[in-house]
Amino acid sequence: MKTFIREELAATYEEAIAQLQLELDQVIMRNLAVPLQPGGWWHQYVCPEHHTELLFDPLQDDADVFHCTHGCVLSGEPYRGAWLVFKHQAMARYALQAAAVYASTRNPKYGNWGRRLIVQYAKQFPIYPIHPDAKPWMLKGRAFHQALTEAIWATTLIRAYLNLSDQGVSFAQDSAVIDPFLRMLGSSMEQYHYILTVERGEVENNYTAWLNAALCCVYAAEQNKDSLEKLVYGPGGLHEHLSCAIRGDGFEFEGSVYYHLFVLRAYMIAAEMLGRFGVDGYFLQGKDGQSLEKMLHVLVLLADEKGQLPAFHDGPYERLPYTREIVEVLEIGYAHFGQSSYLPLLKSAYESAAAAGRAAGLEEQYGNPALLEAVLYGCSERASKHQMSKMISWKLEESGFARLQHPDNPLACLLDFGPHGGNHGHFDKLNLMLYDGRFAVSPDPGTVPYGSELKKNWYPHTVSHNTVTVGGQSQKPSAARCTYFAASSYQRPENGKASISLEASEAYEGARLRRHVLLTEDWVIDWYNVALSKNNIIDWTFHFCGQIAGLSDSWQPISADLSLGESDGYNYVKAVHSYSEQKYDFTSSSKTASTVIEYASDLDPEQLSSLSVSLLLPAEARLLHITSPGLAVDPSAAMNGFLARCLDDQADFIAVYRSGSKPCTIELAKDNRTLVVGDENKSMQYVCTVEGIKELTK
Repeated sequence: MKTFIREELAATYEEAIAQLQLELDQVIMRNLAVPLQPGGWWHQYVCPEHHTELLFDPLQDDADVFHCTHGCVLSGEPYRGAWLVFKHQAMARYALQAAAVYASTRNPKYGNWGRRLIVQYAKQFPIYPIHPDAKPWMLKGRAFHQALTEAIWATTLIRAYLNLSDQGVSFAQDSAVIDPFLRMLGSSMEQYHYILTVERGEVENNYTAWLNAALCCVYAAEQNKDSLEKLVYGPGGLHEHLSCAIRGDGFEFEGSVYYHLFVLRAYMIAAEMLGRFGVDGYFLQGKDGQSLEKMLHVLVLLADEKGQLPAFHDGPYERLPYTREIVEVLEIGYAHFGQSSYLPLLKSAYESAAAAGRAAGLEEQYGNPALLEAVLYGCSERASKHQMSKMISWKLEESGFARLQHPDNPLACLLDFGPHGGNHGHFDKLNLMLYDGRFAVSPDPGTVPYGSELKKNWYPHTVSHNTVTVGGQSQKPSAARCTYFAASSYQRPENGKASISLEASEAYEGARLRRHVLLTEDWVIDWYNVALSKNNIIDWTFHFCGQIAGLSDSWQPISADLSLGESDGYNYVKAVHSYSEQKYDFTSSSKTASTVIEYASDLDPEQLSSLSVSLLLPAEARLLHITSPGLAVDPSAAMNGFLARCLDDQADFIAVYRSGSKPCTIELAKDNRTLVVGDENKSMQYVCTVEGIKELTK
């Protein structure tokens, strides 16, 4: 662990504490109290028109009207119940924040206020009924629709209680309220745990991780060491969940970055409680070597050059609560494992929180010198000098994700070929996501709050991803497989090509989908082959952030509404233009098209960056410019895209992507299998084999 000059630490510490203290002073000044009504389901706090999460002000005492970022005003249920979820969680977090500020300032105002809030909740909790409005599939809570939400809230509140107690704040006079609250909460969590892991047999469920974390907190507060230790290796306990919910490569089984981090945070809270009894839970391992450190390393692999995480399968991009969870996990991870590779991700999360005008971090330090050092380093100017490690190619074989990168090419690819992901999976096998330096040109769209109709009707469907759809229907829940992967050492840049071949044979009945991608120092070649047992509609899609440069005369407006389909997401796709100057090559039964995409880079927003796209399509294919719902951050900000459609039983869709505004020339040679790609300086020949796309030597 690095050591810093005391004066520098003190200055950064005082500044960070002052930010937390200022926020807490506003809460205390408003005399905010515990809501008397239980919360609903937070996923319903979403605008039905724009599908964005509604605005929430934690300093607002009460609310009966709710606002969308686009100006919509809503009232009544389910928004009121969802708002109460945010309010309850915010109040519990303020109790935790009070513990941190009290530990740092020793000002009794904060200790007393935190104690009062915890006692209020302890009194109110038994009054909440088993929630009558919870959906049938939910494990029902008291303070919320879901037992899951209740478990998360409970861990926050009990951590505040424990850490205030550690700092000498006495709850002795409140034992008549606190003790029954802990017993009732513990009994409920044990019952939920039994229903989920024994009656339903869903040990791997992310609920289980949080029920375990909540029980760890209850047992720690009751000083019940025996029950806590039994939970580590008992049925449905920490070890069993780590063994079955996390794959051997360290990624959570649902293939969702959000739920991966969600579960990791629960593990860290459980480990914190185990540490109170001298058990080092941070180094707990599953039966196949799964560990908290390995899960943190997966986050490092998945992050882009800005330190931001993708949103595979179900999961958001930018939510303040999610950002704070990222901060908490990385702060604690850095304190315990000391890996500097976590810092760019931590710095990116701090910047996101600051942009939202809220504090993030320090609530978890409680006087812990190692953790405090991690927080301060992450906040300091020193961290800004720590850049992301040089991006490399990698493959997570069990989870089914891969990255292709070349040291001399700003473009990079992420590919998804893993298992479906259960209730939080998407029908997106062989999805390709393209990045240009620090800009996500064509990322995974993510997922909106589940109360939005788009959650089920758009975001999980195949047509919303960059892959192939057959018959206008989404893929079946299935896994693909990697048949070839090669990434040469960066010690020899001249051999730095990265290549992958993927195959999906269960996505559609009677269909075999193969995607071959080669990334060289010059371009990305993406060769998608489709083989069907009989003729059917085949759609190849590529969604992107940005605009088609200039919309030349090659793109002809589609005057009448053209319906591309009415189900599986197609009703959200609008055909805007048709590409009319596709060049036919009758010797190879194919045709070509090229265009340029422009987008504003965050490095220089006033300077547009460009990506050139060259396509080689089946002769009968029609190329369309489409629009569709935007990234989950704001679905109303439509994305552009290309859709190539043909009716056949065999099809090859070949795309060559290149950074800059000069498209490559692309054609098939007379043998109909050799791809020729070139520009004014070079011409290269490639052939597609079972071992991927190979460069032919002249």
